[in-house]
Amino acid sequence: MPLSSEPEVLQTSNGLVNALRGAAGDAPHSFRPAHAKGHLLTGSFTPSLGAANLTSASHFNATSTPITVRFSSSTGLPHIPDTDPNGNPRGFAIRFHLPDVNGKRAHTDIVAHSTEYFPTRTGAEFLEFLKAAGGPNAAEAVPEFLGRHAETLRFLQDPKPSPVSFATEKFFGVNAFKFVKGSKVTTLRYRIVPVAGEQHLGAEEVQAKSETYLFDEFPTRLESGPIDFKLLAQIAEEGDVTNNATEIWPEERKIVELGTVKIEKTLSDEESLKQQKHIIFDPIPRVDGLEPSDDPLLDVRATVYLISGKQRRETKHAPSADDSAPTEAAKAAT
Repeated sequence: MPLSSEPEVLQTSNGLVNALRGAAGDAPHSFRPAHAKGHLLTGSFTPSLGAANLTSASHFNATSTPITVRFSSSTGLPHIPDTDPNGNPRGFAIRFHLPDVNGKRAHTDIVAHSTEYFPTRTGAEFLEFLKAAGGPNAAEAVPEFLGRHAETLRFLQDPKPSPVSFATEKFFGVNAFKFVKGSKVTTLRYRIVPVAGEQHLGAEEVQAKSETYLFDEFPTRLESGPIDFKLLAQIAEEGDVTNNATEIWPEERKIVELGTVKIEKTLSDEESLKQQKHIIFDPIPRVDGLEPSDDPLLDVRATVYLISGKQRRETKHAPSADDSAPTEAAKAAT
């Protein structure tokens, strides 16, 4: 996973990491600057019969592929209460562990969150928004920015109810990708839908829950069987915008099923923290049969993840329960 070769992307990505860490206050660099609170689980992915017609990628052609998944909450606060509405939208990342290539471990990832909206078209615009929200004149700077960016206001105003469980939440991949099979190219966006059905809580129901209710329930739920999701794809048609994550495609676009994500085991808290410090999810697929679209966010997102991932690996700070105090800047940046 290489750093971007574009100087502007590197500058913007470093700026984003710094701004997000600033919004999270004193949260240690052993955690992610966004979606810091998370947990790892393992399972398998089984492709649908039709997936192989769209792409030559191995995980869509194999009988089954082992996966590691990470569920997470928004903000850079590693101990944000599950009952805090700033924890929405929730995140869902999937790592597909592919057959070794030339003796090296291979993988590809999907990164999704529980709203189909994204706040800005480019990383530079997102950095501008974070600086406005975290600056000394936020009361004036944020409305001024939102007046120029209706898409950011739409993201902020989009209802983000808290789920009953991560297993009852729907997730969206906001960036477009290309599935390639020979000369056939299909442009799509991922959707991940819970087999258990979508279930959310009202505000009063949320406040009656434990501050760790979402993460506490994994072992209990898995005692009853695997947690299943359907991996779907919304197919773009001619004229649909593919280089702007804030442009939502019409809902009548064709939806196809790509396969089943089956989560079978939750890692212990200790093992999850250990592995999360090292795993760096990559929004760009980088495998045969899958290609990024022309969305400029992809290069920035991948670079942000790599920069923050290197910081996590280099820090020797031991996480503690005291690293969780919310800040007003962090809330404004969510």
